Amino acid sequence: MNRSGALYIERDSFFHRLDGSVKLLMLVAWSAFVFMFMDLRIFGGLIVAGAWLLYLSKLPFRAMKPLIILVMVFTFFNSLFLILVTPEYGSQLAGRRTVALQLWGVGLTWETLCFALTLSLKYLAILPITLLFLLTTHPSSFAGSLNRLGVPYQVAYAVNIALRYIPDVHEEVQTIIHAQEARGVEFQKGEAGILRRLRNYGTVLLPLLVTSLHRVEVVSNAMDLRGFGKHPARTWYSRKPLTRQDLMAALGSLLLVGVGLYLRKRGLGKFWVIG
Repeated sequence: MNRSGALYIERDSFFHRLDGSVKLLMLVAWSAFVFMFMDLRIFGGLIVAGAWLLYLSKLPFRAMKPLIILVMVFTFFNSLFLILVTPEYGSQLAGRRTVALQLWGVGLTWETLCFALTLSLKYLAILPITLLFLLTTHPSSFAGSLNRLGVPYQVAYAVNIALRYIPDVHEEVQTIIHAQEARGVEFQKGEAGILRRLRNYGTVLLPLLVTSLHRVEVVSNAMDLRGFGKHPARTWYSRKPLTRQDLMAALGSLLLVGVGLYLRKRGLGKFWVIG
């Protein structure tokens, strides 16, 4: 995360040179392809392909690590709750029932375990292209690209501002936490139990809300003084014309969706159970 461009990390790679609208198209096409299937073999292939694309992007792993851990924790608990709440759902989808484990008189089926694994891989298959989009797209470039796609420039600029102020909000949270710690409020492990520390984070919300509203007022006043919104159209300093690489990437994205539709028409990609 950097102050000039939210989550954007500057590198010299093929993906950094692509237009923001093309990367948005890639994200939508990749996600659409993933949601066409329920086959963990396809998701495994997509994860490997996505890891290779991340390698080509030259992004540092330490920048991606927090988001990867967050998604993995989410998928783990999502699968756990799925197994606990609907232990027979996988068998209903597969049309067969193979008891793998008995827990308190309830049979956990092999098909449900496969379904939970498939669902987890489905979420993880979207992660690489999402990281590429978030970490290689500068907010200003993305806002200009949205406007190129027909999104009103007021909306595009609002997205730009939201992405730009993520680092500022993060820094403001840290400042408030340090101020509260100076007043004796415990936030660190070892100072208080986890429930008390979670409750103490409530003392951060109100100061954060007040400072955020103050920031919104300052920015809106500055935009009003500059006549933002007066004209129906505006120019973009960072928007560049589409290149051959952009067109090739866009064509590849549309081709991916076409391949997905073809495979679905052939009956492939339905829920697949190991064994």
